[in-house]
Amino acid sequence: MEFNEILSLVLFGGFIVLLFTGFPIPWLLGGMSILIAGVAIYVDTYQGDWLYDNFPNTWLDISWPYISAIVRNIWVQTMQNQVLVALPMFVFMGLMLDRSGIAERLMSSFAQVFGRLRGGYAITVILIGVLLAASTGIVGASVVLLALLGLPVMLNNNYEKELAVGTVTAVGTLGILIPPSIMLVLMADKLSIPVGNLFLGAVFPGLILGGLYIVYIVTNGVIRPASSPPPIDPPPVSVGMVLGLLWAVIPPAALILAVLGTIFMGVATPTEASGVGALGATLLALVNGRLSLSVMNAVVRDTSKTTAFIFAIVVGAIAFAHVLRGLEGDVLIRNWLVGLNLGEALTIVVILAIVFVLGFVLDWIQIVLIVLPLGGALIGDPSNLSQGMWADMGFASPVDALTWFTVLFAIVLQTSFLTPPVGYSLFYVKGVAPEGVTLTTIYRGVIPFIVIQLTAVLIVFFWRDLTLWLPQQAYSM
Repeated sequence: MEFNEILSLVLFGGFIVLLFTGFPIPWLLGGMSILIAGVAIYVDTYQGDWLYDNFPNTWLDISWPYISAIVRNIWVQTMQNQVLVALPMFVFMGLMLDRSGIAERLMSSFAQVFGRLRGGYAITVILIGVLLAASTGIVGASVVLLALLGLPVMLNNNYEKELAVGTVTAVGTLGILIPPSIMLVLMADKLSIPVGNLFLGAVFPGLILGGLYIVYIVTNGVIRPASSPPPIDPPPVSVGMVLGLLWAVIPPAALILAVLGTIFMGVATPTEASGVGALGATLLALVNGRLSLSVMNAVVRDTSKTTAFIFAIVVGAIAFAHVLRGLEGDVLIRNWLVGLNLGEALTIVVILAIVFVLGFVLDWIQIVLIVLPLGGALIGDPSNLSQGMWADMGFASPVDALTWFTVLFAIVLQTSFLTPPVGYSLFYVKGVAPEGVTLTTIYRGVIPFIVIQLTAVLIVFFWRDLTLWLPQQAYSM
């Protein structure tokens, strides 16, 4: 093994180990990058004879000019990046909707219509979760809101604790997949593919995943009736209830149409549509009488904090990725995957399996910024049609291949919110759950939903048109 390969393994392995110290992740990414780059420069400059005597075939592209190029790329890839402007806008939209009162109206209206069914309250939570996912894209806000609204209702109606907490925990994570999603914005930027392709490509897989959740609830209700009993003597469904449900659905549906519809029809870019969504969420809060100076201040403050957190990790991850590339660590990983000689399909499976395992210990942002570009490089490069496996896999273009791969990546990555020890959704729910709901209960409750998410991965893997049909229709008009 050459010296640059050893440094690559130390860089990646050291980061994984230091994660368990609890040190802030942006500092770990940036600090490990500076440390390893410093070692490479010192050895290459002052220990050159020793280096090339012991590692004659080593290759180091780390130098002071290379470090200055990293700083320049951080500026270009973050502060001058028009795509990333959508991030704070979508964060603002999600946080404002969280305070607009829309979810409370949806819960009340859906519960009146569907609550009488066996498992009806869980189905209600799923339907609301899909609507919130398509209009917020913020996992933390969705999970907490669904837990506050749905858990007491289900537990008061004698739902099994594991089923109740598993439902709200899993459904809240749909916001990371169903567009508009801040994760999809970040993914599109790292792979240099259009955000609109990813937004449209994720629509059907996201809805299918929501549908699989409902199928599970209904099937579970048939097999284990005591786990989700219907309410005793519910009032009959009236025209007023149905009209109330429609009236509650119209505002979020209009916001979804304003954001995704303008992208689909080519009226606005995803970045411009994010501004439309932020304005629409503010107007909904105003119409519902929830907009005030204190609410606006809180939303702006939380948006700034969330955006700063994401961009800090982006800066650290850019430095990490450039140092890894300067050590040819990306080539080492790519050669290892290609050297397995598994073929295109099984190579994709191996990458997704690695992502699933990393989801137990890494946050989704780190996986997107570090692992996704390495996997995407194997698939293809939109700027270089001669590179990648996309043609051998039967795709018409590298953009199609990367869109399909990224949606698969996103579904697998969704499990990282549900898997311990760093599954954030588990702790979001634990923080607001009623007494008697333990972490062990939450762990048991999410297991069936993790299996469902992996089932959705298989469906999208074998039926590519679920991801590619909508973008192809949109951009062939």
